[in-house]
Amino acid sequence: MTLDLGPLDASDAALDPVSARRQRVLGIVIQEYTKNAQPVGSHTIANSYELGVSAATIRNDLAALERDGLLTHPHTSAGRIPTDAGYRFFVHRLLTDQELSTTERTQIRGEFNQVQRELGQLLRTSTAVLARTSQNAALAIPPRAVESRFKHLELVEIHDTKVLLVLVLQEGAVKQQIFDLDAAMGQDELSRLSNELNAKLHDATADQVDARLDGLPPDGSDALLMQQVALLVRDVMQRHDHQAGGEIYRDGLTQVLEAPEFVESASMRKIVRVFEHRSLLDQIIGDYLVDGDVHVVIAGDGRYDDLADISLVIGSYGVSERAVGVVGVMGPLRMAYGRNISVVRFVAGLMSDMVQDIYGYLPHDAASKERN
Repeated sequence: MTLDLGPLDASDAALDPVSARRQRVLGIVIQEYTKNAQPVGSHTIANSYELGVSAATIRNDLAALERDGLLTHPHTSAGRIPTDAGYRFFVHRLLTDQELSTTERTQIRGEFNQVQRELGQLLRTSTAVLARTSQNAALAIPPRAVESRFKHLELVEIHDTKVLLVLVLQEGAVKQQIFDLDAAMGQDELSRLSNELNAKLHDATADQVDARLDGLPPDGSDALLMQQVALLVRDVMQRHDHQAGGEIYRDGLTQVLEAPEFVESASMRKIVRVFEHRSLLDQIIGDYLVDGDVHVVIAGDGRYDDLADISLVIGSYGVSERAVGVVGVMGPLRMAYGRNISVVRFVAGLMSDMVQDIYGYLPHDAASKERN
């Protein structure tokens, strides 16, 4: 059997043959351990992979990789397993893109196309697809506006002077608030006022609301009422901008808990806590998703104790500097990183296109081209 780790990069090209082979051995150990969750020995490698050296030479390579901190071995076994550092070296230095097949991409795109164009349905579909394709737990967080923008409002007559404000923001959030008018107003007048405000406040941020009403007659009754509603809109938008993000959508936790790493109750509780812990996820996302790419967080990268036995592959979707959400997978360190990176990137791309399409962040013909 041969292992395709891709071509050596520029820094690897200068390696002597022994160092290059040891990197291959590390990749083989990680591949075998990912599949079987069993320590990997020199005879397994020599018998299954064509490296052109003896089992004794491979045994020396395993020992050298252990001295370098990339492998370790359980006390009860002569075989080796990867360390956190070994996984990181593999992901950042050896791993090549493992694109989804055309059949898989077509199937996933078809699942999204069958879903009603509603954000909650899309988020549920994304977690179901990620959990099934990765065989790990999946999560999705709705797009969060960097600064929310006005899309539409409706004023609804309730009773006497009481009116319901229904405010829709560009990222899809819907806010409702009841307020009192100085005098009763019929639904026809409220609808007319709604239309005028929708025209004036289109795509405004909270800070832009006041300026949009400049030029109105200061003493007109409509002007006073429009200013009253606009101030309420501004306050609602400002509160929204300071609130935490929306619900986390989750799927696939049960299949992760069946992994050997999480059989013990302490390990099981740890991954459940991380999966449910919103503030920790928000912190991780804020630390890693600064450039919009897919990121791999292995064992917390030494920064998060709760992630000591867990890996995350997370990617952002949406429109940069307008509204950004997150999709990702979570599982044991022993996960198929190449495949998981590819599926997270693909799903994030589909979600970006659909968010743009639904909420009109970009004209339809300016949305990013369809994924192949």
